[in-house]
Amino acid sequence: MIFKTPIQNLSKTEKKFFREKIDIYIRLVEVFCEKNNINYSDYKINEIYDFDKEYRKIGVLSLDEYKNDLKVFLGPSYYCFKKAVSFAIENKEEINHLLYNLNNYERFLKQKEFYLNNKPTVVDFFCGAGGLSLGFKQEDFKIKLAVDIEDVCIETYTYNHPELPSKYIIKEDIKNIIGDVDKYIKGDIDVVIGGPPCQGFSEANRQRIIDDPRNKLYKYFVKAVEKISPKYVVMENVKGMLKVANQVVEDYKNIKTVVNGLEIGYIADYKILNSVNFSVAQNRERLIYIAIREDIVKNKAVTPEMIFEKIIKDCENKSHFNLEDALKDIKILDSNFVKNTNELDNEKSGKKIDINYFENEKNKYLNLINMGESIPYIFNHKARYCSPLNYEIYGKLNQGDNATDEKIMDIMPYAHRNHCFKDKYFKLIADKPCRTITAHMRMDCHSHIHPYQIRSITPREAARIQSFPDSYLFLGPYLKTYMQIGNAVPPMMSRGIAHIIKQYL
Repeated sequence: MIFKTPIQNLSKTEKKFFREKIDIYIRLVEVFCEKNNINYSDYKINEIYDFDKEYRKIGVLSLDEYKNDLKVFLGPSYYCFKKAVSFAIENKEEINHLLYNLNNYERFLKQKEFYLNNKPTVVDFFCGAGGLSLGFKQEDFKIKLAVDIEDVCIETYTYNHPELPSKYIIKEDIKNIIGDVDKYIKGDIDVVIGGPPCQGFSEANRQRIIDDPRNKLYKYFVKAVEKISPKYVVMENVKGMLKVANQVVEDYKNIKTVVNGLEIGYIADYKILNSVNFSVAQNRERLIYIAIREDIVKNKAVTPEMIFEKIIKDCENKSHFNLEDALKDIKILDSNFVKNTNELDNEKSGKKIDINYFENEKNKYLNLINMGESIPYIFNHKARYCSPLNYEIYGKLNQGDNATDEKIMDIMPYAHRNHCFKDKYFKLIADKPCRTITAHMRMDCHSHIHPYQIRSITPREAARIQSFPDSYLFLGPYLKTYMQIGNAVPPMMSRGIAHIIKQYL
């Protein structure tokens, strides 16, 4: 469920997310009215409605709570929420689709299909905000379990995957899941996917990667594969893992899982793939491992090498896109010049939820990442705070310039460190694929300065570059949206891999 109750039992963090989702609900109603020229400010709450009943359908009240409990918890926001709920009841046919992800009852109706359909199945460990899952979902796979340790990622994942019951979206350390994973998974699993963080890649590190304490998460991912016995495995990681790639292949070969009474292992291979070849407007090289259970290799006459060959061949027919394709058809923004206001909406620097004024523009790239869907609203398109000094630096740089450029030598605050941080400041080049979107952008976005506007790119622009659809809303604090986006696998890249694997199921 999207809302957890009873309220008094929630942790401090859970209460923050509860309030955020209430604010999102309110804002969605407001923006609906803005788009449809409805004077919402004059709308009066219709007191004839049974609000206790409606609140329970939405999920903001448990069976033993009453609206006064919600009123006390929300304080001044309660009236705004009640007004939004009243309007939503009154205009259900027109607005229900917009509030669907924030309604436990509507999600429940959708989730009934979860138990009935026979789509190929996926388990996603280290799911993050859901980029890898989304690509498989877009190829009509059914996600059966998603696990991550970051609460903000779980909130974002849950919001955007209403078809998956929340009891199968788990905030937990993978090592605490493996022992009783059968509790969450019923039936055979076709594919296990994930990108376990691995840090033990220094040249001085000569021991096997699976034995390096810093790579314990990788060890648990392999254990999960052994326990679940999927037909296929897709594991994503950074290029730095290449130096131990053969050890990883050996580790998969040494897996001994039991299928139909026989003890079998996995055949694995790896390739460095670039997201730009999957029609993503970004140069992002990642090391991809594909492992196949030995009985599937024999019965389907397929090998990881064959799948990689088909993936690469399929990419030859895909269009290539540049940064400008992702940045087109979105509202022009100014930098935010007020400290500590990134969370506040502003007409000039952007809003967390706003009207998509370019909904009907013909944009081939957006049509591709949005899968042909017309998106009437835009999410997370907000420019972050920019100091006067950085604004001056941004304004002086031309596309392709970095921190060593002579135009900013006299004002460059990190000049003494240019030998190692020359890309601390970098103005993006519009007519080339974007440089890699990284989680570091949560710290600052100097490395991703907009090519035309005097500001860094927004979370929504970063999400577009990563190929997330415009309908994908990232929850949590503003700066953490960059972290979620930067850590994600581009959904279009995931979709391309899933498309080929599906042919062998």
